[in-house]
Amino acid sequence: MINILEQASDVVTGPRQEAYGPPSSNFKRIAEMWSTYMDMTITPHDVAIMMILLKVARVQTTATEDTLVDICGYAALASELD
Repeated sequence: MINILEQASDVVTGPRQEAYGPPSSNFKRIAEMWSTYMDMTITPHDVAIMMILLKVARVQTTATEDTLVDICGYAALASELD
């Protein structure tokens, strides 16, 4: 279990942060775009939860360790976002 959590931490603070910027800024941009598209308020926290749901939908077809790592990462980010 610790291995997956460590991997999630490495992904969130490593390559993805380098590629997309700090998660709080990236999720804020996503929330703004989704809010405009849906014509309702979506928060960065909502983005993290919805990304978890996307990953859960994928697990129903193919469960990979990468998907489970991503779920852990999004859960950790959700706990830090408004």
